[in-house]
Amino acid sequence: MKKFALAAVAAAALTAGVAQAYTVGSFSNGFVVPNVIHNGAANTTAVGIINQSTGTIPVFWTWFDQNSNHGVDGCFGMTAKQYTGFNWAAASGVGMEGKRGYMVFAVGLPAAGATAANVCVGATQTLAAAGAATAQIAGNAFYVDVAGKSVAYTPVIDGPLALAAGTNLTTMGHLSLQRVSGAASVAGTAPVLVEPFGRAATTQMSLRYFIDGVLNSGNDTRITVWSTGNQIGTHTVNIYDNAQNRQSVNFILAESELSWFDPETIAGRPAAFTDGFIEWNPSVLPAGAPVAPPAAEGPLATIGGDVVAYSTIVAPAFGAVQTLLGAHR
Repeated sequence: MKKFALAAVAAAALTAGVAQAYTVGSFSNGFVVPNVIHNGAANTTAVGIINQSTGTIPVFWTWFDQNSNHGVDGCFGMTAKQYTGFNWAAASGVGMEGKRGYMVFAVGLPAAGATAANVCVGATQTLAAAGAATAQIAGNAFYVDVAGKSVAYTPVIDGPLALAAGTNLTTMGHLSLQRVSGAASVAGTAPVLVEPFGRAATTQMSLRYFIDGVLNSGNDTRITVWSTGNQIGTHTVNIYDNAQNRQSVNFILAESELSWFDPETIAGRPAAFTDGFIEWNPSVLPAGAPVAPPAAEGPLATIGGDVVAYSTIVAPAFGAVQTLLGAHR
């Protein structure tokens, strides 16, 4: 449906998950925009960046597809106290229309005496240390749909970022991003053989839905999940309505690091369950781990990674795409 094909980039979610809270609105050495797409200038993701660093810095950005394959990257300079607007439709280059992915914005190490015009050329292409005076950026993001007259908030995941040793910010790959402090850290128990990945996750998330039982019409929800790990697979969950009734069901995440599903299509969902939440213990493998579950007689997989989940809701009563952020434990 067009409204979701264009606007599902906007996000929102009700989550209840891990041991630490999401972090938003803070300054660090970088951040992640977990859902980015454009279909031309009238349907695009926009990001605003504020630099509270003490001087001029290079900000490196990389767009990855839904399986964390590198797509395109770039760099721009920012002086102290500068605000910069970033329009994905303008920056992406040719042939990127309709391609969904996520973006990492990271502060590099500026050369002495650099200006905003040349700081990217002379910069050391290494991530600035967390907490450094030259690594204090923050971002916000939204998706604009001119035809639909909608501007929808997209959650930004704050850093600090942690990258694999030796990462060059101009050539980041699918294993480069290791941690994002603003997300929920997925933890696992001692080895217990459970499907699909071999360890039982202790993190718990509550994913909000609001639907009407008519596919792609009226009240619709898309639930987006982003992680630093590998989340591909069938996930068994409990779904609750707004009267505390429960049913166990399954949903599928088809992409490793950015995936989304429609609660209306979940097989076995009771027809009366139109408003409520899905309770999920995220089974996420560390980045680079194999997709296939381990053999029963072999070593059990380690659960690990940082996760953010959110719901995008369209309802006639709202008149626009809504973004709902919630809690996790």
